[in-house]
Amino acid sequence: MTFALPSGPLTALENIDLDVKAGEFCAVIGPSGCGKSTLLRLIADVLKPTRGTIAIGGEPPEIARRKHQIGFVFQAPTLLPWRTVRDNIRLPRDVAGSSHQALSPDDLIKLVGLNGFERARPAQLSGGMQQRVAIARALLLKPGVLLMDEPFGALDEITRQRMNAELLRIWVETQTTAVLVTHALAEAVFMADRVVVMSPRPGRIVSVVAVDLPRPRSPAIMKDPQFFRIVNLVRDALFGGDDAALGEP
Repeated sequence: MTFALPSGPLTALENIDLDVKAGEFCAVIGPSGCGKSTLLRLIADVLKPTRGTIAIGGEPPEIARRKHQIGFVFQAPTLLPWRTVRDNIRLPRDVAGSSHQALSPDDLIKLVGLNGFERARPAQLSGGMQQRVAIARALLLKPGVLLMDEPFGALDEITRQRMNAELLRIWVETQTTAVLVTHALAEAVFMADRVVVMSPRPGRIVSVVAVDLPRPRSPAIMKDPQFFRIVNLVRDALFGGDDAALGEP
């Protein structure tokens, strides 16, 4: 992917070659500006690649988008402040039309653990609760692929770990293919089946680390020596094994 800027062309992504299996949870990690978010936007058909092709279930992203097979969760919840929790979740159905098959907003409210907040508005919710609404909204039209761009980046560490566990539970129940962009090494390993490590811009895939940890996972697994081993594999791939890059002696 190359952007045409006033200062000249800027290559954001180069030689990306990646397959994500149906039902897999894939995490993408890399330094700021390496093109992680750009990659998600290409998959979601928000951007068109300069060269190369993308396929979702064998079809171009444009077709998958038209079929509402792509759900997207942004770092900010982007909820409509005048709508209740229930009405924010049902927004994609309002846009797509009643002819499109959708899950029940009330069932999704239960799935994300917001019972009793159906009529609350975003200003009455915590940051973590707002992101639950955003996740439920992205799942309303039963997408085959759920794309998440740093969805918990603005949350405190305690809330973030709780949301990680909640998201894994939701992913298991919905059996959606998930691609998560994150800057957090431990979060990537805790969530994913594989962690894709990218280089600085132009973003390339420098390593794909398999996460051979049993499921279901709880935060307790973060104390397991195997968890630390995999986190260190991702760290070495990210920094090239250079302790100086981490500011360590």
